Amino acid sequence: MSKLRFDAIEAAFKKRAAEYPIPEGRPSEYFGELVFNREKMQKYLDAKTLHSLLDCIDNGKPLDLEVADGVAAGMKQWAMEHGVTHCSHWFQPLTESTAEKHDSFMEYDGKGGMIETFEGKNLVQQEPDASSFPSGGIRATFEARGYTAWDPTSPVFILDDCLCIPTVFISYTGEALDYKAPLKKALKAVNKAAVSVCQLFDPEVNRVQVNLGWEQEYFLVDDNLYSARPDLITTGRTLMGHGSSKNQQMDDHYFGQIPSRVQAFMKDLEIMGLRLGIPMKTRHNEVAPNQFEFAPIYGECNLAVDQNMLIMGVMKRVARRHGFRVLLHEKPFEGINGSGKHNNWSLQTNTGVMLFAPGKDPMSNLQFVTFFVNALEALRRHGSLLKASIASATNAHRLGGNEAPPAIISAFLGRTMTEVLRKLLTVPDDTDIVIAGKHKYDLGLVEIPQIFIDNTDRNRTSPFAFTGNRFEFRAVGSKANCASAMIALNSIVAEQLNDFKAEVDQELAKGTDVKIAVMRTLKPIIARIIDTVCFDGNGYSEEWQKEAQRRGLDVERCVPKMILEYVKPDSVEMFSKLGVFSLQELQARNEVKFETYAKLIQIEARVLGDLAINHIIPAAMSYQSQLLKNVAMMKSLFPSTWESLSAPEIAIIKKIAAYNSDIKVKVDAMVDKRKVANKIDDAYQKALAYYEIAESFHAIRRPIDKLEEICDDNIWPMPKYRELLWIR
Repeated sequence: MSKLRFDAIEAAFKKRAAEYPIPEGRPSEYFGELVFNREKMQKYLDAKTLHSLLDCIDNGKPLDLEVADGVAAGMKQWAMEHGVTHCSHWFQPLTESTAEKHDSFMEYDGKGGMIETFEGKNLVQQEPDASSFPSGGIRATFEARGYTAWDPTSPVFILDDCLCIPTVFISYTGEALDYKAPLKKALKAVNKAAVSVCQLFDPEVNRVQVNLGWEQEYFLVDDNLYSARPDLITTGRTLMGHGSSKNQQMDDHYFGQIPSRVQAFMKDLEIMGLRLGIPMKTRHNEVAPNQFEFAPIYGECNLAVDQNMLIMGVMKRVARRHGFRVLLHEKPFEGINGSGKHNNWSLQTNTGVMLFAPGKDPMSNLQFVTFFVNALEALRRHGSLLKASIASATNAHRLGGNEAPPAIISAFLGRTMTEVLRKLLTVPDDTDIVIAGKHKYDLGLVEIPQIFIDNTDRNRTSPFAFTGNRFEFRAVGSKANCASAMIALNSIVAEQLNDFKAEVDQELAKGTDVKIAVMRTLKPIIARIIDTVCFDGNGYSEEWQKEAQRRGLDVERCVPKMILEYVKPDSVEMFSKLGVFSLQELQARNEVKFETYAKLIQIEARVLGDLAINHIIPAAMSYQSQLLKNVAMMKSLFPSTWESLSAPEIAIIKKIAAYNSDIKVKVDAMVDKRKVANKIDDAYQKALAYYEIAESFHAIRRPIDKLEEICDDNIWPMPKYRELLWIR
């Protein structure tokens, strides 16, 4: 590195350090300093207001406007002490990102001056323009009214000079236009269903919390290289590019030493996350070059989703300060690992019991098996819907290779739990389930090994893996809103638990003992799941694709067809009876999904066509012209031997001509298909047409990547993988 370059980097670091100083003290001392958490509530709210707010947060009791005024006053005082001048309702519309509209605290004081004011009505509700957000036809363009409403269970936070208030977003007529509202409904449904089942084992259980621990994978690239790639700027991924000679084949990047520039970025991100109350825990190199991961300590699902959406925005801003761009696209580079967002999902009672972990006695172990088996049955019944919840134009590139799970929803249990389930099918209904080593019984018992977490191996090809005390849903895309997967997963489990409880109640009505009634109801479910949705083998193998189809599992790979699962009768009935979605909301959301899919592929098609015709072919022809001039000079200088001397150049000239012609023909065909697709009015049919167009991208890319191998490096118009993939 030149001294000039080194000095520039050093100066940039000093400037950044001056603008964003590291907080004093230990991380535990500044954790949550930008969040209006319970500690701040106790300091800034009077006793009556505090009691009412905590009753709302913990027990769902409504807040009246007088209490909201008191909360707003305390929040304003705290925020202004941090230099805050604006407030915003922060919400998650169907754009897959977050939205905010900043309003100043300033108001006229009636005396010709200004005062800072923030009242309960500003805290509780705002009215953004609903027509400008995707609604799937629920709101027409001339019907602009929509409402954001404060979610007290997700703490208010400060970002720069703005007080951000997490909210739901609904239409004037009451339909959800966001992810938070249905997520909260799904969490309510699974809480109600799980509590009902838990009370078969422990009457003290009155609440079941859903926990979510997300693992966020991402790529970093140098800002100046990013800016020289129109495809990265516009689509978030490289639409062309020959593989680097060295990428991840040596496995030396995974858990390797973090580059110093990257570690400086990670440190800043971690500090900002901690200040925002996000319990950042893990950071490391991922498998692919320039790929990294961070993860927090798990937490309550609704809050965890908010924190993930918040940190995805923060990490982009922090990266810019370090001369990087963050790539959250699931597959920004071909031929190496894509990025996912593993969702570690678990259930926990108010008594502290983890429902997907074995207990201390036979009944608590039976409770564990009950929830374990019912989660798998929910997966068997609605695997197609769960796949639809993570289906997108971007995630489709990732699924099925390079450590990403396949587009077939199955569950990995590990040998231990598979054997436990098979044994349960053969024992009497009153058999105890014990932890091996805790008791000396050795006959007629179903034993779960004492060191349980070490008896559940990993399977990176499984989309839904049991990992000891939770399930890891590995198919979620890195740029996705976790809420989409969590709405579907919690809903299908809630439905299954309700159905299970109804069957157990029928047994209990006959006078059957609780333990026997539960086991008698579980056994047919175990028989259904064990050889259908449970699979511990290689999900990448061709044999599994055939076997999955034989088992009746969904093997569909077309994203628009996957999305249709939301409006199939079983899905509509389930969401409706749980109160999560109405039919109109499901139809509207599908309309948005189809439109989004088509638009994303349309943008990629336009960029690919533009780069191919206006960048790649001219660059290749420029190099071709140089070779032609060289051949002409050889002919004039060596008239008798020029043909043999110039044979290599002539061969390259012919290859360039052939590749250019191939590109032009295929791009023209793609453009013609796009013109046809653009005339289709039906959103689903349009998405299907664009799915076919997306399938043609690789055929266009192949000759472009071949040209990259041939052409003069100085002529090639964009940074190559070997430059993009290695931070220096």
